[in-house]
Amino acid sequence: MNNGLRLGVNIDHVATLRQARGTDYPDVIEAANTAIAAGADGITVHLREDRRHIQDKDVEALCDGLSVPLNLEMAVAAEMLGIACAVKPPHCCLVPEKREELTTEGGLDVAGQVSRIRDACQQLAEACIRVSLFVDPDLDQLEAALITGAPVIEIHTGCYADATQLSERDFELKRIQVMAERAKQAGLEVHGGHGLNLFNVDNIARIHELSELNIGHSIVADSVFYGLRNAVIRMSDAIKEARYR
Repeated sequence: MNNGLRLGVNIDHVATLRQARGTDYPDVIEAANTAIAAGADGITVHLREDRRHIQDKDVEALCDGLSVPLNLEMAVAAEMLGIACAVKPPHCCLVPEKREELTTEGGLDVAGQVSRIRDACQQLAEACIRVSLFVDPDLDQLEAALITGAPVIEIHTGCYADATQLSERDFELKRIQVMAERAKQAGLEVHGGHGLNLFNVDNIARIHELSELNIGHSIVADSVFYGLRNAVIRMSDAIKEARYR
């Protein structure tokens, strides 16, 4: 997407469908390449500790076979750091993870574990992996993120996406805007993601400090009705329209 705002497509739930029946289809490599052909600027996957969707072999294959960068989401855990340093994806996003959650709930508590996350960032950087931290739009978390040496933050947009009242949505949007502005001023690259869909992405896409949005569930859900290629195109077009409106 040549509009100053990259679209990273998360294909976790293609793997969720595959794992539901224990088959070898749908193929995540085919899904990634379909998304890329439709205009995705990157592919994102989350290798969870319980391996509920993406598997180790998927990460290895995606690292070897894509024409765009792979962004590997993972917990700050020794096992995951070892895997990342072995397969060397171009990008890693450190996220919180709880076994019982349906999806990632909230941002990483960087402020509560600065030393641990700083060590993880250093380990990944030494493997030539660009690190981002998935954080809530909280300025205390931003200050902590700056200490870790991570060059990128990804702002958790879930509270904005889940807001049911206009006042709540506007409040959460303002938090994201302020976080993005401060992070950019501090020299960080700023991404956003979680819970974004065709109906709520426009306000986020208009935040010009953001350089990338990572979107997965809504695109895969729309692909049931429109096909994956068209679902990616629809999201890409929605972002483009909002950016230049």
